[in-house]
Amino acid sequence: MTYQECLDYLYQQLPMFQRIGNAAFKKNLDNTIALCQAMGQPQHQFKSIHVAGTNGKGSSSHMLAAILQSAGYKTGLYTSPHLKNFTERVRVNGTELPQDYLVRFVEQYRALFEQVQPSFFEMTVALAFRYFADEQVDVAVIEVGLGGRLDSTNIIQPEVSLITNIGYDHQSLLGDTLQAIAGEKAGIIKPATPAVISTKQPELVSVFTRKASQEEAPLYFATDHVQVALLESSLEKQVFEVKKENKPWLPQLELDLAGIYQQFNLPGVLQTITVLQEQGFAIPEAAIRKGLSHTKQLTGLKGRWQVLGQEPLIVCDTGHNEDGIRQIVAQLQSLHPQQVHMVFGAVNDKDISSILQLLPKSYTYYFCQASLPRALPVSDLKEKAEAAGLHGEAYPTVGEAIRAAKANAAPDEVIFIGGSTFVVAEIEEL
Repeated sequence: MTYQECLDYLYQQLPMFQRIGNAAFKKNLDNTIALCQAMGQPQHQFKSIHVAGTNGKGSSSHMLAAILQSAGYKTGLYTSPHLKNFTERVRVNGTELPQDYLVRFVEQYRALFEQVQPSFFEMTVALAFRYFADEQVDVAVIEVGLGGRLDSTNIIQPEVSLITNIGYDHQSLLGDTLQAIAGEKAGIIKPATPAVISTKQPELVSVFTRKASQEEAPLYFATDHVQVALLESSLEKQVFEVKKENKPWLPQLELDLAGIYQQFNLPGVLQTITVLQEQGFAIPEAAIRKGLSHTKQLTGLKGRWQVLGQEPLIVCDTGHNEDGIRQIVAQLQSLHPQQVHMVFGAVNDKDISSILQLLPKSYTYYFCQASLPRALPVSDLKEKAEAAGLHGEAYPTVGEAIRAAKANAAPDEVIFIGGSTFVVAEIEEL
């Protein structure tokens, strides 16, 4: 098989949540367990950190990986979905999975796939675990795909579990209350294994304390231990004053991720590093500083408040649920632009009415449809948006919407591209 033939086989044979949505989600771990048993239990051959949450789990995973790399550890990183290339999902020290490894893996285990009939995600998780074991990584940061309790990644025995902000997303699969959603995320908390909660949301404290108590797991609400204050921010970086237990710790800490929402992720990342240090990981302050100031360079992170052009300023972000959109709008407003031209698309398996209500009516909109079956038809999106008081034109593709925005935007205005990870994935500049 060529690499492209290999990808075609995977996309055609395995149900893929990224493309078709809920129908690809398996509500048990049986397939992943069967795959990993046949592959020699690779998930137990390296140390790991497990990261779940509604918003921030991807950024937090990349920050942790960058710090561990900077400390000299051979570090695996598993994230999903990919933006441009499948191989983005699996990295070692920032280098993507080699294409020939994927081909060999599929050829070796093709009969197993046809026997077990895994989803695309289940296969990808097994691939990541096998690759990290083969590469003999010191530690791997493993991002949950969806939820936690029933997510395919939840067969690892991590050194520490990190759960970021909890918000409304995938309610049809995870529950329609924050408590129910938090309960699914809390499913990654393991017996006697430290768990860190990035943001202390008062209505959810009992969910996490109850689960941690059941598992006899040490529990840390990060903001009780790590305090961060924003000192300055620009389009390219942020600088924070950091205290630990209310005592000075990391003055003038630079972060090369410029989204204002990173202030909610940073305490969880730093508390997780503290737990790892207490377990014997050698992570000096210099590694923390280097990792956080060079996260994008070290890990290849894309699509998080990423600046793509100037005059007009062009920014993209993968935030796609209520909390994510709320933070994006706040940051756009902080720029005080003359006008914002928003290229916006969505998926068809979510109720976006609450998200549309968060978008300013004064913006000019360019509604579009990403090229995957799960995309919300642009005609439906425009109708829903107009009902919410938003005005703009519909374009059949992401590229056409972006070109129209660029044609209309003045040099002192802003173009924002987002609404869905899959819209960002189709930006040519990425």
